[in-house]
Amino acid sequence: MNSKRILIIGASGQIGSELTLKLRALYGNENVIASDIKEGDEDLMNSGPFEIIDATNKELIEEVVEKYQITEVYLMAAMLSATAEKIPMKAWDLNMNSLFIILNMAKDKKINRVFWPSSIAVFGPSTPKENTPQTTVMEPTTVYGISKQTGERWCEYFFQKYDVDVRSLRYPGIISYKTLPGGGTTDYAIEIFHEALRKGLYTSFLAENTSLPMMFMDDAIKATVDIMEAPAKDVKVRSSYNLSAMSFTPKELAAEIKKQLPEFEISYKPDFRQQIANSWPGSIDDKQAREDWGWEHEFDLEKLTKTMLEGLKKPVS
Repeated sequence: MNSKRILIIGASGQIGSELTLKLRALYGNENVIASDIKEGDEDLMNSGPFEIIDATNKELIEEVVEKYQITEVYLMAAMLSATAEKIPMKAWDLNMNSLFIILNMAKDKKINRVFWPSSIAVFGPSTPKENTPQTTVMEPTTVYGISKQTGERWCEYFFQKYDVDVRSLRYPGIISYKTLPGGGTTDYAIEIFHEALRKGLYTSFLAENTSLPMMFMDDAIKATVDIMEAPAKDVKVRSSYNLSAMSFTPKELAAEIKKQLPEFEISYKPDFRQQIANSWPGSIDDKQAREDWGWEHEFDLEKLTKTMLEGLKKPVS
């Protein structure tokens, strides 16, 4: 009998939708309750329980936790970097208040374990750009990054002060063919595949040599499951772990796509997201995650490109 009862808040989002299906496959459909402020896709809605929840509605979250006897919460709801810059206070309210609700529920022993995603957006212009260390200077310049850095400090505080079992990963840019981009600065690396197949050309909103850390969705899901399954004694970082798989530029990604689609062309027209990207690392040192709980990635740039193109070519079932 599986004793886990999982609630995913933000299950209709880019990572949440695929994470939900993975967790349902692992722990049983009825043991994984999906929730979001809006309904998700057909697979998500048909595979198990779903609740409409505003991530800042404390009373409703507590009701759902009690109704389903929830033991673990994955708080995936957030407003991402590019979108958050347009409505800063709304982004801050969502990103921070939702975290406080869940941390306090864990503090009060209403749930046993929490997953909360951080991001490479916690880093800033003064952070070492290459092989960014686990512990380093952080001076984020975006609303999203400021909220994530603040969240990391609160996660560690609740662990140290109240013994809350909270676990976190600093996601790089996440790439998937199953969900559309969600308003992030790294989303060019998803849009480019859609446009390559649809029109044979793409105009990148980042400059050609802008290197950013990236990861295929399957690896991001694997890392999330792995850290949540790890024995508590092995999770030695309670702010958030650096996580990495590969780094590339728009130019390098376009060259890899051209190997599969020789007619593909790319042009560059950097917009406000270029400034955000310039403040982030070009590559990440995730040695501590690999040593502490055995993190390993499976997808490199070549495998990612082939998988994305094959996945997008498949007819929707």
